[in-house]
Amino acid sequence: MLLLVVILTLAAGTYVLRLAGVLLRDRLDLPAWSAWLLPLMATTLLTALAVSTALTEDGRLAGLARPAGGLVGGVLAWRRAPFLVVVLAA
Repeated sequence: MLLLVVILTLAAGTYVLRLAGVLLRDRLDLPAWSAWLLPLMATTLLTALAVSTALTEDGRLAGLARPAGGLVGGVLAWRRAPFLVVVLAA
């Protein structure tokens, strides 16, 4: 029962934070440098997550196959290959 309460509380908090971003978007004036920096921060975070997932498993290096597959998939995605081709090749 406690786990259900924790999950519902976290879900409600996440929903409220996302809703606040949508509702307060026009009221918040960001400096030009931070408006320019925010998309870069999101890209950096996602890249770091993808790289750490591709290179490690259980806190150790994942071997050669996973980084090689990630590299092949990244190159194919960069070259605008169809999504199914990228996934299958990776």
